[in-house]
Amino acid sequence: MSNQTNSDNKIFKALVVEETSEGTFAKNIQERHVSDLPDNDLLIEVHYSSLNYKDAMSASGNKSITKNYPHTPGIDAAGVVISDKSGTFSEGQEVVVFGYDLGMNTAGGLGQMIAIPADWALPCPEALSLKEAMIYGTGGLTAALSIQKLEKMGAKPSDGPVAVSGATGGVGTISIAILSQLGYETIAFSGKPEQSEHLKELGATEVRHRDTINEVGNRPVGRPLWANAIDTVGGDYLANLLKQTKPGGAVTTCGLAASASFSMTVLPFITRAVSLLGIDSVFIPLEDKKAIWQRVATDMKLPNLEQYAEEITLEQTPEYLERFIDGKAVGRYVVNVKG
Repeated sequence: MSNQTNSDNKIFKALVVEETSEGTFAKNIQERHVSDLPDNDLLIEVHYSSLNYKDAMSASGNKSITKNYPHTPGIDAAGVVISDKSGTFSEGQEVVVFGYDLGMNTAGGLGQMIAIPADWALPCPEALSLKEAMIYGTGGLTAALSIQKLEKMGAKPSDGPVAVSGATGGVGTISIAILSQLGYETIAFSGKPEQSEHLKELGATEVRHRDTINEVGNRPVGRPLWANAIDTVGGDYLANLLKQTKPGGAVTTCGLAASASFSMTVLPFITRAVSLLGIDSVFIPLEDKKAIWQRVATDMKLPNLEQYAEEITLEQTPEYLERFIDGKAVGRYVVNVKG
């Protein structure tokens, strides 16, 4: 406890989003005090974070994500324990944090210090550095959860290709890379044709424009073109992935960049036994999160991890968060928070 008491006046840098009198939201790097953080058990010095679509929504003033401002976004954090009043972690221990309320209504990983409940954190796997953990981040964790859920439904490489929508995004790129490592063929769907060679370098067997998913139109089902699919964007793309999945296959869903709603008939479910699988990387039990993280550090660990992310500074985060809103984000962005 004394360590945390002594650090209460410590100054650190953080991205702070503030609501202006005109109803807009300004993003600036500011100095904060540890005493500004919530009174939680675990105090962590953040070394690395990463950027996700949810961070961009929080930084844009989306009050379905973050209710009160000023606020520091960042749903991911990797760092070193300063103190832990619960006794769960030891001083100096390396830990990772994903999801729960971090970066939503609790000051998040785009600040050099966070204070959280101890049961939000996990020890960083020995096989991963703090930076490597954040190259995966929530995007990589979601990709791993999606693949694991397909496996639980019986998916195997010999079944045929796995379609991946939003292929150039954080979840999409890591999904393609892990699937390729596990022996799967993948069809990458993207609205960025200039990224086709990059997607093939990640392991995509084939690259198609995202709009080809929707060529099935209003038909209740289409030709079965892929064995399984990972959808990251929602809306019509999700509906039409389902319509073109082979009998017995499954589609995971984890995003809503296109739309949070979709419309279709039940025919793919009752004539082809296609399954729709929801993926939650935020509120899953800590033990389940720990288990999938061990897979990320073992059979799902990617070689040459640096190639999957661009490292940026805390000062660059306002600019890069805008890329998500403008639909220009590509791959993973890892933030060197400590500097």
